[in-house]
Amino acid sequence: MAMSETSASFKPSLILHGGAGNLKRATLPPDLYAAHHASLQSYLRSTHALLTNGASALDAAVHAVSLMEDDELFNCGRGSVFTTAGTIEMEASVMVTSVQGSAANLEGTIKRGAGVMGVKNVRHPIRLARESLLRTGYHVDGKRSNDGGSLHSQLHGPQVEELAREWGLEFKSDEWFWTKRRWDEHQRGLKGEAEPLSLSQGTVGCVCLDQWGNMAVATSTGGMTNKLPGRIGDTPTLGAGFWAESWDEIVSDDKLVAGASSSPSLGGYFQEAKGWLADCLPPFLRETRAPAYTSLPTGSQIDQTDLGSEKRALSYASPSATTSKKRAMAVSGTGNGDSFLRVAAAHTAAAMLRFSAPGLSLADAITAVAGPGGELQRSAGQRWRITGEGEGGIIGIEADSGPAACGQLRRGKVVSNFNSGGMWRAWIEEDSNGQETERIMVFREEYR
Repeated sequence: MAMSETSASFKPSLILHGGAGNLKRATLPPDLYAAHHASLQSYLRSTHALLTNGASALDAAVHAVSLMEDDELFNCGRGSVFTTAGTIEMEASVMVTSVQGSAANLEGTIKRGAGVMGVKNVRHPIRLARESLLRTGYHVDGKRSNDGGSLHSQLHGPQVEELAREWGLEFKSDEWFWTKRRWDEHQRGLKGEAEPLSLSQGTVGCVCLDQWGNMAVATSTGGMTNKLPGRIGDTPTLGAGFWAESWDEIVSDDKLVAGASSSPSLGGYFQEAKGWLADCLPPFLRETRAPAYTSLPTGSQIDQTDLGSEKRALSYASPSATTSKKRAMAVSGTGNGDSFLRVAAAHTAAAMLRFSAPGLSLADAITAVAGPGGELQRSAGQRWRITGEGEGGIIGIEADSGPAACGQLRRGKVVSNFNSGGMWRAWIEEDSNGQETERIMVFREEYR
């Protein structure tokens, strides 16, 4: 996927998750921890290398999830759980957006999402989701293409499997997907026996930010152990188990006007650029930015009947000097999928970030949804900690087009939170000196 039309301006970043659930230190043996740690570390390094060598966010995220789909440790692909009928039905999704806007209007960077569900025998459902996203049946200019795709956001069962064959994706036999560990979980569940260690909510996911400011989320799962055949979870459902979003944020001298979707004026861009360049100029060449005035209405001036304008309820003050920056986020969830569906977890976090008062971070929004005492937990009501309802976590990245320090790339912010016993996650942390450290965690504290 060519990205030459936009210059590299971000330092690539990523985060992976390998499932969340009723994980406890006392019942997680060192050998099983070590196996998960080694897998996540390997996939983190491999994906980070791709990003730093120029891969797109979409290709890198799909790469990471493909590796986990071949790993029996995780509940996706080859490690998928069984339905009550003893079958395997997989789900996967991808979604993309860009903090750079639609300057190049490239496929794979403008906001789009695709989910596939009820998939059998496709070795890598995440690659099927990727093809569903990119094969639209149309060229960027709107002319029909013969790529075999459609504009559908969700595809199910035998029909999408037939498309996978037409698109040349790899298939595997039922025997290849069968694992003793998952079969034993299936049998114990049918007998009503409790699991000593719950890892079946091991939905995997990856969120990436590439050097051009494009963001992608990829998520894959086998679903819930002993789910009913035909059940559709949060993983392939837009806004439930995954989401990516970008928007313009109007910046005034002292306040923000959040969530505005219209582009700033040319004068606003000019004023903004002058201010950012000033940071790189010696003091005697800098100039004070003169305030630019705008006719954007205040809350009291808004016509509340104008439901077509996103600005109508998003102006917190009447700014005297405004510029604009683009913000973007992408998130992936893991845990009890039916709860994620009921609260539209991923989109709820995005909406909190986009439409709430200025200053809210993605970390705040994720905590409000998936952190202890958050929306997911409250959705379980009295069944919290009894049925597994509400348990789970979310990973994500946020970034914006605001100025970076002179001569440096912009940075994304990697975040996560969960309300369950644990959540497998891996990311690369950067300190104030630019030194990078790999982090692989399952609990809030280090595994000892």
